[in-house]
Amino acid sequence: MNLFVTGGAGFIGSNFVRMAVERGHSVLNFDALTYAGRRENLSDLETIANYKFIQGNICDESSVRSAFEQTFNGNFDATINFAAESHVDRSIHSARIFSETNVLGTATMLEVSKACGVPIFIQISTDEVYGSLGASGNFSRSSPLNPSSPYSSTKTAADLIALSFHHTWGYDVRITRCTNNYGAYQFPEKFIPTIITRALRGDAIPVYGDGLQVRDWIYVKDHCEGIFEVLESGKPAQTYLFGGSSEMTNLDLSKTILTSLAKKTAKSENEFLKLITHVTDRLGHDRRYSMDWSTSESELGWTPTTSFERGIEETVEWYLRNEAWWKSLIG
Repeated sequence: MNLFVTGGAGFIGSNFVRMAVERGHSVLNFDALTYAGRRENLSDLETIANYKFIQGNICDESSVRSAFEQTFNGNFDATINFAAESHVDRSIHSARIFSETNVLGTATMLEVSKACGVPIFIQISTDEVYGSLGASGNFSRSSPLNPSSPYSSTKTAADLIALSFHHTWGYDVRITRCTNNYGAYQFPEKFIPTIITRALRGDAIPVYGDGLQVRDWIYVKDHCEGIFEVLESGKPAQTYLFGGSSEMTNLDLSKTILTSLAKKTAKSENEFLKLITHVTDRLGHDRRYSMDWSTSESELGWTPTTSFERGIEETVEWYLRNEAWWKSLIG
C-alpha cells in the first residue's frame, strides 16, 4: 500500500511509519516538525525508496495537495491522520493552536484526500473525547462524547467532521480511539518520559493532586498493530477502540517506573521515590479513563500482546540507551 501519513515524525506516528516501512508499505511522512516532531526519529529510513518525507502543515491546503501530487505518482491507498496538538496542559494555556491544527487541519486533510481520490481516511483520536469515568465501568462505542479540555474538545470536533464526510459523501472514514500510549520516542513532556528523565537528572517528579487519577496504558506498538488492522479490515464510518487493560493510578505508575530505574542504575529505590512531589492539580483533570476494546477483538481479531511489565521495562531501557535524544529536547 501507498500511505499518506501525517504527523509521522511524532511519537505514535514514527512508531507506525517504521512498522509500515518494515512491512513493505510505501509511506509519505508529512509533518510540520513542531516541537514534538523530530525528523531524526526516522532518519535511518531516508535512504529507503519506499519512504519519503515532506515538511508541511496540514492546515496549508496547497502544501498538502502538492505533497499528494508529487509523491508515488499521486497514488495513495489511505490517509492516516496522526497530526495533532496533543498535550492537555498546553491546550489549557493556549487553546487556539489546538483548534487550528486539530479541527481545521483535519478538515483540510479530509477535503484534499477526498479530492485526490484516496479511498480510505483513518482519523487517529483519543479516549479523552469521552470525558471522565467513575470508579467502575469502561468507555465503549456507545458512550456519549463529553470532552473536558480544549485538547479533547478539538479532537471530538475533528472526529465529527471526519464522520460527516462519510454521511455526506459516502467517504470511507474510520476512527480509532486509544488509551494512554507509552514507548520509544515519546516527547519528554509526557508523563512517563517525565518520570524517567527527571529521575535520571535527580529533579523533582511532579504528580498532580493526590496522584490517584487512573489511566489505562497501552504499549505503542500494540496500538500501531491495531491501526494496521483497521486499515486492512475496518469498515467505513466505524469507530475502533484500543486499550492495554493496564489500569493504575498515576502515583502507582510513578513508583513502578522508579523501582525499575533503581534496578537498572546505581541509585537506590528510596533515592528515586523521594523525588515524587505532589503539585496543584490540573484544571478540569479527568479522574479515570478505561476502554472496552472487545469490539476490536471480535471484529478485527486484535488484542494487546505486550504486558505492561515487559513494555515498561523496554521503555525504561530505551530512555537509558538514548540519553542524547531526550537531553537535546529538554536542555
